[in-house]
Amino acid sequence: MTQAFSSPAAPQTPVPAEVSLEKSRETFRTFLAAKRLRVTNQRMAIFDAAFQRQDHFTAEALLNDARTLDDSVSRATVYRSLPILVENGIVREVDIGHDQKYYTTTLYQSTFQAQLVCLDCDKIIEMDAPFMEWYGKTVASKNSMELASQRLQLTARCKRNACENMKKRAS
Repeated sequence: MTQAFSSPAAPQTPVPAEVSLEKSRETFRTFLAAKRLRVTNQRMAIFDAAFQRQDHFTAEALLNDARTLDDSVSRATVYRSLPILVENGIVREVDIGHDQKYYTTTLYQSTFQAQLVCLDCDKIIEMDAPFMEWYGKTVASKNSMELASQRLQLTARCKRNACENMKKRAS
């Protein structure tokens, strides 16, 4: 499988997924060592489980997936590892305003990501929004500030009849 990466500044050639995944794995190992944290089989199972996902996931879903790779992975290890993965920048936290956070890997993301969230079923659709990165930096700079973070999240209601939560809204 090949994924194309593009950046407004410097377009890149397609990179095989295995190379990018291995580079991210090595980045994670280096990050753990720099933080004086051990590289354990459990942490690497959590990493691998996260990168096997093609969609957004919760900590509980990640726990279930990681346990299929290593049954010794504990809930506590998942909850302690997620902030490390986020701090390292290889996983991104997505807060849609509910009791739980969602996560997604950043392996194939080369530009700012915006989310479209369904208010009925919580489906999250990621969209490239490179203009937001430029806009945020420009506005901050014009006000003598340095941009720390930004997010763009749109909410909408499903029009699909197959939406699993459509019935709840109709009642």
